Amino acid sequence: MIHQFTAENISTIGKVLGAEPKPLGKDVYRIEVKNEEENRKLALEIHLGLDVNGEEMNMVSVYAYNTFLQLHNCTAFVASDILQQVTFFGKSGDKTSGLIVEKAAGCSLYANVDEALLTGDFTQLPEDLMMCGIALSLTESMDDDFSF
Repeated sequence: MIHQFTAENISTIGKVLGAEPKPLGKDVYRIEVKNEEENRKLALEIHLGLDVNGEEMNMVSVYAYNTFLQLHNCTAFVASDILQQVTFFGKSGDKTSGLIVEKAAGCSLYANVDEALLTGDFTQLPEDLMMCGIALSLTESMDDDFSF
């Protein structure tokens, strides 16, 4: 099941990131995030309901200095005022990918993370894997009947 984003959801993402979403046509929204203190900026584009071989999917793109990232099949997100970031999720089988966009104009990507890393004890993981487990542990906060 694809999770349909709404205009209200897009507004929530903009509020957390401290920027106003701008529609670019019917199903694309752009959010430009700036951090004047650290001279960083990025643009986040959310594409809703793209038709790919007769199947609908959402896609999130990030444009930053020397960086371009895309998360296909984006099916959920968590917008956190406390963390000042939005984490977008995509899942395929037992693999989860997450794209994190920060209000401070930073971004991180964790791709094809095995479910065992997210459900196990992250304190037992090597440091490099521990960060991933912590960052994507938000997937556990999704409703039990939520389906990717």
